[in-house]
Amino acid sequence: MLYAEELLLKAKEGKSLAIDEYLELYELFKSYTPFCFKPLVVTYSRKVFIPLTNLCRDSCGYCTFAKKPWESSAKTYTISEVLEVVKKAEALGCKEALFSLGDKPELVYPEYAEFLKKMGFKSTIEYLIHACDQVNKSSALLPHVNPGTLSWSQMKELRRVCASMGVMLENVSERLMEKGMAHENCPDKHPRARLAMIKAAGNLRIPFTTGILVGIGENVRERVESLLALRAIQEQFGHIQEVIIQNFRPKKGTRMERFNEPDTRDFLATISLAKLVLGDLTTIQAPPNLARAPLYAYLERGVSDFGGISPLTMDYINPEAPWPHLGWLKKELEAHGFKFRERLCVYPRYIKEKGWVDDVFLGKIKEYVGEDGLVKPKWEAF
Repeated sequence: MLYAEELLLKAKEGKSLAIDEYLELYELFKSYTPFCFKPLVVTYSRKVFIPLTNLCRDSCGYCTFAKKPWESSAKTYTISEVLEVVKKAEALGCKEALFSLGDKPELVYPEYAEFLKKMGFKSTIEYLIHACDQVNKSSALLPHVNPGTLSWSQMKELRRVCASMGVMLENVSERLMEKGMAHENCPDKHPRARLAMIKAAGNLRIPFTTGILVGIGENVRERVESLLALRAIQEQFGHIQEVIIQNFRPKKGTRMERFNEPDTRDFLATISLAKLVLGDLTTIQAPPNLARAPLYAYLERGVSDFGGISPLTMDYINPEAPWPHLGWLKKELEAHGFKFRERLCVYPRYIKEKGWVDDVFLGKIKEYVGEDGLVKPKWEAF
């Protein structure tokens, strides 16, 4: 125990540790939490979730979002449908329009490629750019996109029409691409491609979200390697607004429906590890609708943001897990001594520093936020 506590002190002082030393601390964190972070302010973004298309060329072992064109639940939103949802969201006080979509379905589904062609688009990303542009012209919402793996040029084009972007790293282990593993037959989940995209976002100065998925067949060493990879990128570019630590949830009808969820102690230890590795370089986020432990346990271990929460739309990625009611969440957090504040999809630091957000968004942003970069109380809605 003494050795582990010496390692902890060393890490807190900002000194680098070997991977085996992080693994030693992980075992310590499974037993108890030797430090308590307790952020004074916990943030979230009031959003609407728009699944622009659920067609996807990948077939992740845990995913129920992706559909085939011939399935009755397959859907691609028209622009009029997008704007109809956005209008309702705006009336409910939402400020973020989150676009999630499958990865490059036009490459494997000719009928979908023909659908895009008839509308005048060569790719799903071209259609996404058009959708974001229409949201910007028709509403006060800020688009945030989770578009899958993109090239540098695609990201540069998207930067003009969205305030922020994201892609989950999930894990750096190429082992997860092997037969029988979570990312078999998922070319867009290759860690090298994901890391390249995250770095490209840094080069383009795009406020960015990423994260790891815990419990999909990776080991603890691979989690540490993933967190260290994100830290190295953040130290170089500084564009990662938040790192999501997300627990795997098995879903019926998937290849991984019989996999066990990560043990609660294991997951909480991973959050502690993420906070130790990343420190104050970025924000640690965990989705509250997937929580298997009391939320204050997450906060004590380093989480200070609960991500996007929608009063209108469900979590299409995790449809079995409803969002907590914002009024309940505020009451629950304040009862434990936390302040619960709304933020935009762009974090305060990236609003205050020049060069992160295109001028087209600054008018909306300045109307919404106060001097602290968080949403003004008059715009908050619980």
